[in-house]
Amino acid sequence: MGPPRDSSEASRLGKATKRPASGIAPTGDMKRIGRVRSSMIYQYDGSFDGLLCCVFESVARKEVPEGVYGPGHFQMSMFETRTIETDPIHARRVLASIPKKMGREALDFVRKAFLTCLPEKERHIVLFLRMGYEYGSKVMRMLADDVVNTLFKAVKHLEGEAHLLTGFIRFSIHDKALVAQITPKNYVLPILAPHFRGRYPDENFLIYDKTHGDVLVYEHKKTQVFSVERFALPDPDEEERRFRALWRMFYETIAVPGRENPRCRMAQMPKRYWENMTEFAVEKDVLVRQAAPPANASSAGKRGLPKGSVF
Repeated sequence: MGPPRDSSEASRLGKATKRPASGIAPTGDMKRIGRVRSSMIYQYDGSFDGLLCCVFESVARKEVPEGVYGPGHFQMSMFETRTIETDPIHARRVLASIPKKMGREALDFVRKAFLTCLPEKERHIVLFLRMGYEYGSKVMRMLADDVVNTLFKAVKHLEGEAHLLTGFIRFSIHDKALVAQITPKNYVLPILAPHFRGRYPDENFLIYDKTHGDVLVYEHKKTQVFSVERFALPDPDEEERRFRALWRMFYETIAVPGRENPRCRMAQMPKRYWENMTEFAVEKDVLVRQAAPPANASSAGKRGLPKGSVF
């Protein structure tokens, strides 16, 4: 089964060593990863600390796992499975070793990589850190390597999506709080939190990530992110509907019909974001009126203004 967790190999985390203990060649040659190519599947609790413990296990046992999976992501395999318990001491040792060996930039990079939607991101992160222990800070420049290149693309996608959402999020007011819903591919709430905290420091706001079932709450100058099993945004009141109609009217008014370019709009504002944007959403009551318009319907629906709106 290999050496115990407190072996001399694991104790070298965070200490300088002349002999490469692990890593991957810049060409992606799998022969140089670790001392032993293991046919082992790691299972962990899905937390960042749990993933760091997987790194500790990989170094301690001088093996590279065939796969690393969190809860709900495990796939049937012929390989043996080992459950990696989250040990705070091991996690802290690995966490402290990353900036010491590879620089602060590498630690920030790994944290962001953990938030991406990259398939098998955990195994890529383990391989990246094993490389970092061998090559040091140079690992951040090894873009010709498949592992490093794949992680860089995933992090770029995460940062791009978070940047777009800082402009695409549409808040509504419910009970004197700003509320919004998003459906991102990546787990962007930790990245969005400091932006909106600085943008609305005196407001209370909530952002619901429908994709991952988590909620970001900023209340009384404190930020929390927690999971929810069921969450539904309340229906807008009359005042909120009027403001939404005003925003849609403004959007339609400033448009120049002769310069419409749907392809350019979808390139700058991907269509998958539209469902949560006020200018593209259609209220439920508007759909009802459109299906069965009243006999005395007026021209109030011009310029995108819902019929029956009062200002």
